Amino acid sequence: MNKNYILPGFVILVSFSLIIFTTVLLPHFIFHPEPSEYAVEYTELEAKGRDIYRREGCVYCHSQFVRLQDRGFGPLVQAGDYVYDTPNLLGTIRTGPDLSNEGGKHPDAWHKAHFINPRTITPGSIMPPFVHLKEDDMEALIAYVQSLGKKRLKKYDRIYRPDEYVAKLEKRTVDVNSSAAANAGRGIFQQNCATCHGTHGLGNGPNSIALAKKPANFSRPFYKDYDDVTWFWRVSEGVPGTRMPQWRKKLTDEQMWYLVAFLKTLPRVNEVYPHSYETLEPDKWLEQLKASEAELNSEPKAMLIETKGPPPMAGGGH
Repeated sequence: MNKNYILPGFVILVSFSLIIFTTVLLPHFIFHPEPSEYAVEYTELEAKGRDIYRREGCVYCHSQFVRLQDRGFGPLVQAGDYVYDTPNLLGTIRTGPDLSNEGGKHPDAWHKAHFINPRTITPGSIMPPFVHLKEDDMEALIAYVQSLGKKRLKKYDRIYRPDEYVAKLEKRTVDVNSSAAANAGRGIFQQNCATCHGTHGLGNGPNSIALAKKPANFSRPFYKDYDDVTWFWRVSEGVPGTRMPQWRKKLTDEQMWYLVAFLKTLPRVNEVYPHSYETLEPDKWLEQLKASEAELNSEPKAMLIETKGPPPMAGGGH
């Protein structure tokens, strides 16, 4: 052996060992954060579900952490949130959605139907079906998913917007409840948003045909939960993972408040939403969901037939 390689080889080996020791082993012995207010100590059923989550490889497609750049995903996570997670299941790739705050967003029946056949709930989903799971394993997995973030967000709270947007309420000069503001916002909507969301905000604009992630249908009752700040924030920041841009880069705050005023006037379809599916069996739940979706899908066609001529613009040519 050439002795000229011994010293460099030794240096490389020592350097590599120090890196592993300081980044992997040392923190294991000296870093022991206190449980945060969001840390969840799992029940026996939830712990079993966690093992199934790991066994089935869910961690390969779903992450469980919210970073500073993940605006709209929920509160930022901290080390103390994971005190009871050993080994952690943070994940590294988001092929599917982040599950940090999934708990309570949907009823158990929704999750069961989703695990049995994901595409019946999310058309085009690449998530594999987990119909092979035994009933008790399915129950445990659902219990674990429902435990994720359950202390961060109250049940069925789907909306989280950064606190700094609340301060914009004090600075706004637009009355978003006035018909004049809504009329001005209508023109802004037609000029900037209708190509994707459609003239009536039903998510059926001409560009929607080419989009894999379809534009939002504002007639859904989901949007009744939006307050003024949440509307403004969503318009301003866009929607991660979609083609919706950050309109703050093109529109002024005043224009976005006008847009909020118009969006608040859009009618909502009387749809049965999953809140009331808590006690339904998955098959009946799916029947209700499909009937509801059929109603929504038929609405745009009827409204498009009635629409003639160019879309209305803001009054006075503004």
